[in-house]
Amino acid sequence: MTSSPIGVAVIGAGMAGRAHCAGYRSAPTLFDPPLPPIRYVSVVDADEGVAKDAATRYGFERHGTDWHELLEDDEVQVVSVVVANQLHRPLVEALLGAGKHVLCEKPLAPSIEDAHAMIAAAQAHPDLVTGTGFVYRRQPAVAAIRDLLQAELGEVSHFNGRYWCDYARSAQTPMAWRYKGGPGTGALADIGSHLIDLSEFVCGPMASVSGATFTTKVTERFVAVGTTYGHARAELSDVSEPVENDDVATFTAHFASGAVGTFSISRIAPGHANSLAFDLMAEHGGAKWDMDRPAEFSVIRRLRGDGLDGYNQVLAGPAHPYVKGGLPMDFPGCSFGVGDLFGYQARAFLEQVAGIEGLPPVATFEDGLRDLTVIDAVARSAAAGGAAVDVTP
Repeated sequence: MTSSPIGVAVIGAGMAGRAHCAGYRSAPTLFDPPLPPIRYVSVVDADEGVAKDAATRYGFERHGTDWHELLEDDEVQVVSVVVANQLHRPLVEALLGAGKHVLCEKPLAPSIEDAHAMIAAAQAHPDLVTGTGFVYRRQPAVAAIRDLLQAELGEVSHFNGRYWCDYARSAQTPMAWRYKGGPGTGALADIGSHLIDLSEFVCGPMASVSGATFTTKVTERFVAVGTTYGHARAELSDVSEPVENDDVATFTAHFASGAVGTFSISRIAPGHANSLAFDLMAEHGGAKWDMDRPAEFSVIRRLRGDGLDGYNQVLAGPAHPYVKGGLPMDFPGCSFGVGDLFGYQARAFLEQVAGIEGLPPVATFEDGLRDLTVIDAVARSAAAGGAAVDVTP
């Protein structure tokens, strides 16, 4: 265990980058034991105004536009990489080569080949901590369902999951990197990566996928005038570019356990700003959770067969993972949001860097590769008219 100060930097100050900044700020206030002193050193973004705003807002000492400056900065030990997917590999390889611990946003890489290269770079530096940003594993209700499944509900028969958003529904949403890259790199990789990871976190690994279909409804988008980030609207130029990937993806899966899964992912779902949800049917009951009501879940347990079996509503509270010590008001009925999950993730990553035993470790680069392997299998199924495709271990 180290007591030396840990210097933190974040590359990318858009929507998710700001969540990483906020997560690092809250991490020392969460759980026990105390972390070493944390220094908030730098925020880097290609747009200086965006970098300055994030650094000022979250109390980082400085900001910049050139991430290469971090490579020689001895004050920085930990770096979050929160930029466009195609930039992940060169940044991660360079940062690891410079001796930095790296937490990389999902999806880990734009291709399986790049993910393998990033894992090789991490393996070449076994003294450094690396991780992939799958924050929904730390959702208290989800973690509670996973624990209940293992302890009581028994084998899963069916997982039914969806991740529906509306950020791309309008053709007035400007062109961005999210709309480039080919089939499977759109809604499936952007938000479906979270749903895939969540399903395997709860149900174990998938063995095969089938019935995959993609559709793209907004086929062209206009380039914005000036800088945009996140899913924000912006003034549009008269230059349009083709959308290269999927607005909607659906598929089915067989898990190695024998369970089946049905998946629906959309970035053009009206009225669903950020709607991640699943139903889980198991041997001795079932459970369901919906991020529209994040601090509660429903469960059927101890089936009696007397005509009164049904779902019970459960409010997440101190008896469930991450709530006690993870919220200023750690009491049932005090809701929380996705931003809190970034705090839990940052806390876990800093614990690993400091050598503290506490929260479950962050998802690994290997977990990120695993997710990409499923995404690739879904894309190959769609290209083959929905044919069954094995998910390579």
